[in-house]
Amino acid sequence: MSRIGTLTRRGLIMGAVAVAGGVAFGTYRVMRPHANPLTAGLGPGDASFNAFVRVTSRGVTLILPHVDLGQGASSLQAMLIAEELDLEPGQYDIEQAQPNPAYYNTAMADEAVPFMSTDTSWGAETMRDVMGALIKLAGVQVTGGSTTVPDSFDKLRMAGAVARETLKAAAATQTGFAATELKTARGVVILPDGGEIPYSALASNAAQIQPVTEVTLRPPEAWRFTGKPMQRTDILAKSTGGQRYGIDLQVEGMVLASVKCNPNKGGGLAGFDASAAETMRGVQRILPVTGGVAVVAENTWYAMQALDAIEYDWKPAPYPAEQEDHWAAVEGAFSPEYLDKTWRKEGDVDAVIGTEPDVAVEYRAPYVAHQPLEPLNAIVRVTDQRADVWASHQMPRFVQKRVADQTGLSPDQVFFHNQFAGGSFGHRLEFDSIDRATEIALQIKGTPVKLTFSREEDFAQDYPRQIGMARARGKVHNGQVTALNLEIATPSAVRSQMGRVGMPVPGPDTQIAAGAWNAPYEIPNFRVAAFAAPELAPTSSWRSVGASTAGFFAESAFDELIVAAGADPIAERLRLVTDPVARAVIEAVAEMSDWGRPVPEGSGRGVAFVNSFGVPVAEVIDVTQTPEGIRIDEVFVSADVGRVVDPVNFENQVQGGVVWALGHAINSEITFSEGRVTQANYYDAEGMRFHQTPDIKVVGLENATKIRGIGEPPVPPAAPALANAIFAATGVRLREMPFYRHIDFV
Repeated sequence: MSRIGTLTRRGLIMGAVAVAGGVAFGTYRVMRPHANPLTAGLGPGDASFNAFVRVTSRGVTLILPHVDLGQGASSLQAMLIAEELDLEPGQYDIEQAQPNPAYYNTAMADEAVPFMSTDTSWGAETMRDVMGALIKLAGVQVTGGSTTVPDSFDKLRMAGAVARETLKAAAATQTGFAATELKTARGVVILPDGGEIPYSALASNAAQIQPVTEVTLRPPEAWRFTGKPMQRTDILAKSTGGQRYGIDLQVEGMVLASVKCNPNKGGGLAGFDASAAETMRGVQRILPVTGGVAVVAENTWYAMQALDAIEYDWKPAPYPAEQEDHWAAVEGAFSPEYLDKTWRKEGDVDAVIGTEPDVAVEYRAPYVAHQPLEPLNAIVRVTDQRADVWASHQMPRFVQKRVADQTGLSPDQVFFHNQFAGGSFGHRLEFDSIDRATEIALQIKGTPVKLTFSREEDFAQDYPRQIGMARARGKVHNGQVTALNLEIATPSAVRSQMGRVGMPVPGPDTQIAAGAWNAPYEIPNFRVAAFAAPELAPTSSWRSVGASTAGFFAESAFDELIVAAGADPIAERLRLVTDPVARAVIEAVAEMSDWGRPVPEGSGRGVAFVNSFGVPVAEVIDVTQTPEGIRIDEVFVSADVGRVVDPVNFENQVQGGVVWALGHAINSEITFSEGRVTQANYYDAEGMRFHQTPDIKVVGLENATKIRGIGEPPVPPAAPALANAIFAATGVRLREMPFYRHIDFV
C-alpha cells in the first residue's frame, strides 16, 4: 500500500476509534502502549523489559497472557518467547498473567466484524483495524475463538527479541564490548572472547537501561523451535498424574463448600428447609446464595450430601418448561420479524428454485453441554483490604471486575490467580462458580472458601450450545448445483452470553450462520439468511460456536444437492470454490484419502468443508455398515492455518476436535423437562468411546497469508462428513443430531 493510502486508512481508524462510544480518546491514546504491569512487583536488581519477560538473579520467568485449557497454550506461548530470547526448555519458569489491559487480544477482532476471512479489501481490513484498536483501548484480555496463536505469534516473539537485545545492551555496558559484537544462546550472552554471562547475572544492569525496542525478528530459516515437533511443558506432569488443576488447589485455612441452585435456570429460590441437613455429619454452615443454597462442611462430599437433604421451593424457569416448546419457538422464528441478517444474496434464488425445488429439507441441532472433565470450582478469600480468587477462567479482567462489584472493593484490590484448566470448550467463559464462591466468602470474611460443583450441578447449571434449525431448498441442472437457499434459526448465544456480563451486542450476530454464510462457494444463486429466535434457555459459546450447527446444516444440504445432481462431492466443491487456499485444502484431503478409489459394498465415504475462525478445514470420513451398526473406520483432515507452529500439538488439536465433534454428533444432547435439564452426568451424554474412535490422519497446509488457530475449526466439518458418509453407505439421510436417535453405532 502506498504511504498516502496508509495515512488515509490510519486517519479513518483513528477517527472511528476516537469517537467510539461517544468518548474522545485521541490518536495518542490509541497508539500509546499499555504500561508494563510487571514493574510494580520488581525487587531490587530485577528487570522487566515488557509485560511478558522478567529476569532476576534467580532466573528468567515468562509471563503467559492466555490460560491453558488443555490446548497446549502454555507450551506454545513460552516457546514463542524462548525462540527469540535464546532460551532452552527448562531454562525458564512460566507464570499466568494477572488481569491487566496490557494483555489485550486484538486477534478477536477478525470474528467481531461481518466480513468473510477471505475478504482483504480496504474496507474489511480497516474495520478489523478499528475493532482491534477498540479491543486494545478496552484492554480485552481473553482466551477463546482460537486466537491464542494469532494473538501470540508476533507479539511474544517480539517480547523475546526485545528482552534479548536489552540483555545484550546490559552486557555491553558491563564488559565494554559493543552490543553488535555479542551473541546469545542457551540463556547466556556470549562475548567475543568466548566468555559467557548468564541472563540472571545481567538483571541488575539491565534494570538500569531503557529496553531496546528497535529489534528484528529472526527469519524462519533461523528458527529453532517454531514449525518443529516439540515436547509440551505439561506432558510429564500429565503423563505421571502430577498436573495440578484448579480443583486440586489447597489454600491454608480454607473451608470446603458446594452449592445447589435452581435447576430452572434464572428462576430463583422462594424458600428452603434445611432442618434435616443441619444435623448431618460434617456440616458447618448452611448459607443462602443467589438462586440457591450453599453448604460449608468438613469435606466436599459431606457438603454435597447435605445439599441433597435440603427441601427447596424453586421458582419456575423464565423459558419454556418442555423441550417440545423450545423446538416450536425456534421453528416459529422463520419469519420476517426474527430476520437477523441475510448474509449472502447472489443471483435470483427465488426465480431459479421456483415452486418445485430439487431438494427441500429441514435440519435440527440440539442443545449440548460443555461437560469438561474438571467440574466448575473456585477458591475465594475476601477481607476488608483485598480479595483473592484462585480458579481457571478465560476472561481474567471480567473476573476481577465482577468480584470487585460484589465485594465493594476496587478492581486493583482483586487478585486473580488463573489456574490450569481440565478442559473448558467455552465453559470457563461463564462466572457461576466464582460468583457463588465470592458470595460465600463474603459471609465468612477472611476465610478462604473452596467451592466445588458436583457433576450433576455442573450439568444442571451449564449454559449449553444453542439449539438450532435450518431449512434448505435448492436446484440442480445438468449435473451441477445451481441454487441454494439456506435459512438458519437459533437463539443468539453471543447475545445471551454477553448479556450476562452487561455487554450489549449491537448489530446482527455473526455466529448464527457462521460456517454457512462464509462458505467460499460461488453457487450462481446462493442465499443464506440468519433468524434470531427468541432467547430460550440461556446459552453460551461452545467449541466452534455458531459453526458447530450452521456448518452441519450447510454441508449436509450442499451434499444433498450434489447427490441430486449426480455429481462427485469433491469435484463439485472444487468446481464452485474460487479461493485458492480453500481449494488447496479440498485437494489435499482428496489426495490423502485417495478419493475416487472403489468403495466396498456396505461402506461409504463422506466429505465436508467448513471455514470457521478463518481456517478452511476439509474432512473425509470412511464408514462401514455392520450387522451391529455403523463403524467409523478412518478420518482424513486437511486444514490451513497459515503457519503450523507446533506440528505435534497441531495434530493433537485436530484429532481431539474430530473426536469431540463425532462424539457429540452421535451421542450428546441437552433436553428440558419441567424447566430442568434432564441429563445429569456423562452416562446421559456420552462422548466417543475408545472402541469407536477411528484412525485420524492429519495434514496442515501453510498457504494462507494470516496465521490462525486450530482449536475449534476441526469441529464443524465432522458431523456433516459423518452424516454424508452414512448416506453413502446406507441410503439413510441423517438430518438431526444426535445421530443415535436414527441409527446404531458400534
